[in-house]
Amino acid sequence: MARQFYLIVVGKLKDSHLESIESDYLKRINNPELIIHEVKASAENKEAEGDAILKKIRDLSQGGSAHSIAMTEWGKKSTSVAFAEWTKNLIERPAKIFFLIAGAEGFSDEVLRACQERISLSELTFPHKLARILLVEQLYRAQTIRSGHPYHN
Repeated sequence: MARQFYLIVVGKLKDSHLESIESDYLKRINNPELIIHEVKASAENKEAEGDAILKKIRDLSQGGSAHSIAMTEWGKKSTSVAFAEWTKNLIERPAKIFFLIAGAEGFSDEVLRACQERISLSELTFPHKLARILLVEQLYRAQTIRSGHPYHN
């Protein structure tokens, strides 16, 4: 059973306003806990970023099973209620759960091939820093929906 979700993102927020928003949601998320890992953005290419993402997944999964989810505008679309139900099913999996957000150039083909799922926050394309905040908020929203908390209303 997944007691933690991992979010692997390319780059740092570097914006105190966004950091404050993210921090506020992270304090509230506890079912399961969300742990964020940042990998270095590469001016060279998205393949180098992809290698860093895949290495981080290998390191964190320590030979155990991993379920990786690419956050991309071309992924599966969902309502917040359906997303909450989907995350409930993720929590029950024995694998470690990894949400992935690429850098400005997007995911390498290798990362996309390694992912079991692709999820969309919207058909719109967001800067990866905003996508990060949106995902963290939606994970908090999913937690409140699953627990019957009125936040979603």
